[in-house]
Amino acid sequence: MRLSRDKVNKVAHVVSDALAEMNEVDFVEDRNTIRLEVRKILEELLNQEERIDQSARQKIESQKRTILEGSQEWDILYRKYYNEEVKKLGI
Repeated sequence: MRLSRDKVNKVAHVVSDALAEMNEVDFVEDRNTIRLEVRKILEELLNQEERIDQSARQKIESQKRTILEGSQEWDILYRKYYNEEVKKLGI
């Protein structure tokens, strides 16, 4: 799922606020720097997920016969290829 920049910023705010409220966490940088780093990490993860998704979809499309998205067979193949891509990345 692709998130807008505003939604990623909102999630980054929520995460940095939650971290700030934890007694076990002490910031060595200012709160905005932490928020920006959280946003950067979220964007990297979302981009990585998008690449994995595209790779899984391309593998399904490369089949000799057409497999309709939403069918049980498509769902099974998607999960299989998605998991293969995740394993390749060591996640």
